[in-house]
Amino acid sequence: MARNEEKAQSMLNRYITLKAEEKKKPKERRPFLASECRDLAEADKWRQQIMREIGRKVAEIQNEGLGEHRLRDLNDEINKLIREKSHWERRIVELGGPNYAKHSAKMTDLEGNIVDVPNPSGRGPGYRYFGAAKKLPGVRELFEKPPELRKRRTRYDIYKRIDASYYGYRDDEDGVLDRVEGPAEERVRAEAVDEWRRLEEVRREAKKAVKSGEVVSVVKEVLFEGMEEEVEEEERQKRAKLDKEEMEREGRREFVVHVPLPDDKEIERMVLEKKKIELLSKYVSEGLLEEQSEAKTMLNIQR
Repeated sequence: MARNEEKAQSMLNRYITLKAEEKKKPKERRPFLASECRDLAEADKWRQQIMREIGRKVAEIQNEGLGEHRLRDLNDEINKLIREKSHWERRIVELGGPNYAKHSAKMTDLEGNIVDVPNPSGRGPGYRYFGAAKKLPGVRELFEKPPELRKRRTRYDIYKRIDASYYGYRDDEDGVLDRVEGPAEERVRAEAVDEWRRLEEVRREAKKAVKSGEVVSVVKEVLFEGMEEEVEEEERQKRAKLDKEEMEREGRREFVVHVPLPDDKEIERMVLEKKKIELLSKYVSEGLLEEQSEAKTMLNIQR
């Protein structure tokens, strides 16, 4: 039997193939401009053709072994087809067809998150990256999110969180503080009451007739134990008050100065002169001081 290659080369088969090609219509080419198309069905057909080409190229660009240059070329071709598809979609809307742009696919990053497509011109869908082109050098950085910088809190933000609880005004609302401090408070109160009763007992004993001065001194020590500082403070305040009243009374009297009093500048000059003399006497010899005083006398220098 003849093989398939030999059958295809036979005269009859070649004649049949030639007749079939003659019956076919000439292959139509997609119009260069979408505005040249006047039929809605034709426009939809060309859009479907572009979609098939995009799908074929997107499937091809998934292969990371194609090389950087081939991946970039494929990505450019896909973006060119997407722009052409958007032209046909606008033309379909103009001819009264459906708006396919409403339900167009979104661009995603390496993790599948939807990202904004950079489009500086403001026209068209913008430049996109597909498949292995997202991992090319310089492209991966576009999909990486910048690290979130922790904003430093201002003084205003800090004070917004401060309320009565910060100052401890609500610590006893839950009752925990009462349960914890209750026993200690009762113990301190009982000790204070016992101390007060002891002092009262001593005072009652002191009111009785006391014959010896020793006993009186002992009673005084017991009565005024720990009160010395308070008494001294009261006496100090009384003395300060008396001094103030005395100064006020003296201030009302007229005081006449019969000798000229030096002002602040004169006093400052005298203090400075005294310090200068002390320094000179410390670091300069007596002979040099005498020569300096003689020179001042000859030059009639008073200072």
